[in-house]
Amino acid sequence: MGERLAGGNIAIALLANTIATGAALVALILAFGPVSGAHFNPAVTVADASQGGLRWADAGAYIAAQVAGAFVGVALADAMFDQPLFAWSHHVRAGGSQLLSEAVATFGLLAVIQACARRRKDAVPFAVGAYITSAYWFTASTSFANPAVTLARSATDTFAGIRGADVPGFVIAQIVGAACATLLFRWLTPALPAVAEHDVVSHERVRV
Repeated sequence: MGERLAGGNIAIALLANTIATGAALVALILAFGPVSGAHFNPAVTVADASQGGLRWADAGAYIAAQVAGAFVGVALADAMFDQPLFAWSHHVRAGGSQLLSEAVATFGLLAVIQACARRRKDAVPFAVGAYITSAYWFTASTSFANPAVTLARSATDTFAGIRGADVPGFVIAQIVGAACATLLFRWLTPALPAVAEHDVVSHERVRV
């Protein structure tokens, strides 16, 4: 829709994508957070499992659902706009700057999620939506930051697509960025909810 209405203006098309993605993320995380933790991203799922927040067996099932859902989303989007359900993308997204952008974008996304989940859990949907909205503009790659989405976007020859040959580099960069953020925030803001709750309760009892 953004590409059709932009009249060839790439900036306007990107802005349309930005607003739609950021707003939809907030709504979807609010809706599905209580159901599944709003796991839409394999990088987030693997990071969560590595920290003990999710069983590895469940993580595998989540990732399969994420990849399948991403391809279904591509088919639905193409069908709504009278495009072939699947078509290999010719949109070149190659080069070191693109890979660095994906590493930075995914690092930032995981940092936002992990920091907010530890300290401001209720802010996660809005923080993620705001981050992705901004990352569209401060990265050269327009911030895919999601391996499942990257795979699926290779199957649409539209503004949002990515050439199949460029997918492996993007996915590797995303994994590196996610791993760096997970390691950093494991040290920076360790989650100690049991101790924290005990201390708070004890303090409140003494004060009362």
